[in-house]
Amino acid sequence: QVQLVESGGGLVQAGDSLRLSCAASGGTFSSNTMAWFRQAPGKERNILADITSGGVSTYYQDSVKDRFTISRDNAKNTIYLQMNSLKPEDTAVYYCTVCVGNSRCRLRLDYWGQGTQVTVSS
Repeated sequence: QVQLVESGGGLVQAGDSLRLSCAASGGTFSSNTMAWFRQAPGKERNILADITSGGVSTYYQDSVKDRFTISRDNAKNTIYLQMNSLKPEDTAVYYCTVCVGNSRCRLRLDYWGQGTQVTVSS
């Protein structure tokens, strides 16, 4: 059974940093693109960033470019999201997921973790 466990969220002030982790178990996804999504209150869950299997290619939503960095450690079956210069509008629940194939995450497998809450105060 595949499990995705996100961690590292918390309550921070604007301008602070956080590092999120997502540990996958019950499967090996070293050949898949993986992605971070986020869902703000009352809004849809949207893709934030993705990273191909070897970590060579990444994608970022415009709102987080130059502030967030996605990375992965295939040996640990874990992906990370380093978030710098956090803003109140980054407040959301952050989720990771596994994508179909090894290119941009246009389709994903039906796995979600429980998410990790990030709250940024002004």
